[in-house]
Amino acid sequence: MKRKITYAIVILAGLQLMAGCRKYLDISPQERVLLDNYYKTPAEANAAVISIYDRFGFQSGGLYDKVAIMDVASDDQFTGGGGPSDINDLQVVNNFTLNSTTGPQSYLWNKGYAGIFRANVLLSKIDGITMDATVKARYTGEAKALRAIFYFDLVRFFKNIPLLTSAVDPKEIYNVLQVAPADVYALIEKDLVEAIPGLPNTVVARTEGGRLTKGAAQAVLGKVYLQQGKNAQAAEQFALVNGTSPGQINPVYGYKLLTNYSDLFKVANKFNSESILEIVHSNASNGGWGDAGASEGNLLNIIVGPRGYKPGPGAPDYYSGYSFLLFTKEFFDFIHFDPRNKPTVANLDSLEKNGIATYEKGYQNTGYFLEKTIGRVADKAPTGQTELNFPQDSYEIRLADTYLLEAEALLNSNAAVGPGSRAYLLFNAVRARVGLNPVPVTMDNIMKERRLELAGEGHRFLDLVRWGKASTVLAYKGFKAGRNEIFPIPQGELSNTKIEQNKEYGGTK
Repeated sequence: MKRKITYAIVILAGLQLMAGCRKYLDISPQERVLLDNYYKTPAEANAAVISIYDRFGFQSGGLYDKVAIMDVASDDQFTGGGGPSDINDLQVVNNFTLNSTTGPQSYLWNKGYAGIFRANVLLSKIDGITMDATVKARYTGEAKALRAIFYFDLVRFFKNIPLLTSAVDPKEIYNVLQVAPADVYALIEKDLVEAIPGLPNTVVARTEGGRLTKGAAQAVLGKVYLQQGKNAQAAEQFALVNGTSPGQINPVYGYKLLTNYSDLFKVANKFNSESILEIVHSNASNGGWGDAGASEGNLLNIIVGPRGYKPGPGAPDYYSGYSFLLFTKEFFDFIHFDPRNKPTVANLDSLEKNGIATYEKGYQNTGYFLEKTIGRVADKAPTGQTELNFPQDSYEIRLADTYLLEAEALLNSNAAVGPGSRAYLLFNAVRARVGLNPVPVTMDNIMKERRLELAGEGHRFLDLVRWGKASTVLAYKGFKAGRNEIFPIPQGELSNTKIEQNKEYGGTK
C-alpha cells in the first residue's frame, strides 16, 4: 500500500489525541488542503482510505515495527544488535525493563490513534460524497475494519484506552477519558460486523493487493472473539475463512495452503493463496535516512541480517545487516529436526564452521538468524538507500494461522477433535503441508504447532499472554505476572490530560 500520501488534511493537532502524533500533521501553509475543501469526490475518498492503510503499515523511524516488538518480547528471540542499547526500544522489551518514558509504546500508541483519527474523519465525511453505492459501502467497510484493527492492537497492548469514534473538539482534547476494555471490544465487534458486507470477496493483486476483503475482516473478527474467550463465535468466523474442506481451496475466497512452506517467504510470492492480510512493501519508494519510517521498504529485512556478512562460493546471498531478532539456542533445539527449520532459521554458525561464509558476532549472538525475513542481494532496490528499500511483504494473517486458531477455538468450545473431525483435519493439514504425520488435537500440541509454524512472525508473545503462559515461559527474561502482559501508557499521553496510567505501571487505572 502506498506509504507517502500526496495530500494532507489540516486540522488542529490535538484532534489526534496525543502530542507525539503532532509531527504527522506539520505541513507548510502552501501545501495545505483544508478539511472543508476535501472529501468531495470518489477519488478523494479513495485517497483517504489509502491514508488509513498508510498507518496500518507504518514502521518506526527507529527501524522496527510491531512484528519486531512482539518477537523480542517472546521466548524464542533475543533483541541482538550491536550492543545492549542498540535500538533501545527493543532492548527494554526483551528484558521487560520498559517504563512510561522508555520503550516502543509511543510508536504503538501513535500508530493506532493516528489511524483511528483518519478513519473517523473519513467516516464522518463519506455520506456527503456522491459516488457509487457499492464503492461507498466498500470504502466505509475498509475504514471501519481498519479502525477495528487499530483498536484491537491498542486494547491488547494498553488495556485501558480512550475510545474515539469521531473527531474531538480541540477544547476537549485534554479531557478525554479512558473506557473499560469491554467497551472497546464492543466497538471492534460492531465495526467488523458492519464492515464485512461491504467488502469484496477478492481483490486484484496487481492493483489492490493489501486491501481488505471479507475473508480478512472475518479472520480479524475470529481473533477478536478468541481473545475474549468467545470460542464458538470465533470458530464460526474462522470456518468462513478456512472453507468447508480443510486442506482444499476455499471456493469463495480462493485461500489454500501453499504446497511448499518455504515459498511463503519468497519476495515474488506476494498475495499468494495463503495470504489473508499482508502489509505491502516496495523497493521503489526511494526511502532515505531522513525519514526511515516513511520508507515503503521492509525494515525487518535489514535489521535481521547478519553483521559483516562475507559469503563464499555457494553461500546464501544475504545482505549484510544489523543482527537483530536472533533465535535462542532453546528455540533452535526445538525446531532443529522439524521440516520448517531451514526456512525459519539461518544457521550462520554452521555456515562459518563449514567455511561457507563469515560474519561479525553482534550482541547476544547465538548464530541463529531469522531466515524468513533476511534481505537478499537479489532483492536490492534499483534506486534509493538499499538498506531501507527491501520489498518483502509481511503477513498480518495467513491461512495456517487461522487453521490453527479454528482448531483451538473448536477444542475450547468442546467440539469434536478426534480423527475425522473438523478440528483434526484443520490442525493436521498444517502438519501435512510440511510432511508431518497426524497427531491428536490437544492444547499442548496446538501451542507447539503455532510456535513452529509461525516463528518470527510476531505471534508468539500474544499467544503466550492469551494462553496464560507468559509469566512462566518468559520468567527468564524478567517478565512479571500481572504487569508485563501489557505496555505502559506513554508518559506524553498522561501529562496535562485525564488519561491515567495503568495500575500495572504504578497508576490508578
